[in-house]
Amino acid sequence: MEVRKSNHSVYRVQYHVVWVIKYRLKLLNPGLRDHLKKLLYRATKAMPGVEIQEINIQREHIHMMMVIPPRYAVSEVIGKMKGWTAKIFRERYRLFKNVYGEKEVMWSTGYFVSTVGIDE
Repeated sequence: MEVRKSNHSVYRVQYHVVWVIKYRLKLLNPGLRDHLKKLLYRATKAMPGVEIQEINIQREHIHMMMVIPPRYAVSEVIGKMKGWTAKIFRERYRLFKNVYGEKEVMWSTGYFVSTVGIDE
């Protein structure tokens, strides 16, 4: 990963991010995973500098290697991505309304994040 520059900083920050489906239900079949992957990449377009470098979507959770510039809080980026994808999935796929009822949920509340570094 290369060093990046913004107006007032130089950074080299990479995060490993994981979040799970509410109640760890195995709802993400291959078709839904493909659609979710496209949505996640599209979500980063609204946040300049945010980049998904690698993504692995399982039936009940997501792993991503991401670059998130210092101007964004990690919680803000993850919150926007989770909220936007949940909204679209609930509108488009009846499965999620059937499983979760009228609750506006798809993802569990929290997430895991870890910085990825190099040995100096």
